[in-house]
Amino acid sequence: MISPDTAWLVDVAEASRGQFSPDPRGLYDAWDEFAGWAASAPIDFAADGVPVLAEELGPPSPDPRQIFAIGLNYRDHADESGMAYPDSPPTFTKWVGSFAGPVGDLVLPAATVDWEAELVVVIGRRAARVPAADAWSYVAGLTVGQDYSERALQLTGPAPQFSLGKSFPGFAPQGPWLVTPDELADPDNLAIECRINGETMQKSTTNRQIFSVPSLVERLSSVVPLTPGDVIFTGTPAGVGGTRKPARFLKAGDVVETTIEGIGALRQVCVTD
Repeated sequence: MISPDTAWLVDVAEASRGQFSPDPRGLYDAWDEFAGWAASAPIDFAADGVPVLAEELGPPSPDPRQIFAIGLNYRDHADESGMAYPDSPPTFTKWVGSFAGPVGDLVLPAATVDWEAELVVVIGRRAARVPAADAWSYVAGLTVGQDYSERALQLTGPAPQFSLGKSFPGFAPQGPWLVTPDELADPDNLAIECRINGETMQKSTTNRQIFSVPSLVERLSSVVPLTPGDVIFTGTPAGVGGTRKPARFLKAGDVVETTIEGIGALRQVCVTD
């Protein structure tokens, strides 16, 4: 049972009588068994659940073994950046120290922090050399993410610092829920939007990605095995602040809301130290 700000949650370890770990990493390592149990578990959220505020939630996969982030994965974002469409997914990482839950404050470390609404994938089974046609069966679920970026550090040369510029504390909020692909009418085509102080900055659909979720799983797993709980930030559509003329960046007091159809919303309030 959910509302925009609260949820009724059930302790999986207690509900399963110890069959599954309360630790998310352990749950992803047993994802197939957990999914089978959850499909028929007699859970009564109203009777057995406890209320939790959205700001008390953490990211769905809080300590992944691997984190992948994809750049230039929407044609319109490549266009606004003045760059050619990639033939292979440009891949970097975001350090786990940047992870945060769906609702809270975003501390701005500089005057050039940008927003990037993203669909985030969590892997549910070890995936090695998986063909795109089978890729969805390796996905535990989807969630909403923001790839906040400190552009000055990110673009520091001669070699850009993408991973560092995108990994300040709070720069990777995710949530509020992990939604399994079968719960979505079309997991390949989800509306995605970012608003700042109520003004729409980004509005697109995930079917405009250059590399779809199945394609990303195929290409990444052809290089390195993906493991349960791994997180993939799948790229952002057009509308980021750094490509606007003049450029626009986040400032104290800004409220950033990120939504994806069928999954939910994030909300960060920008603050300074």
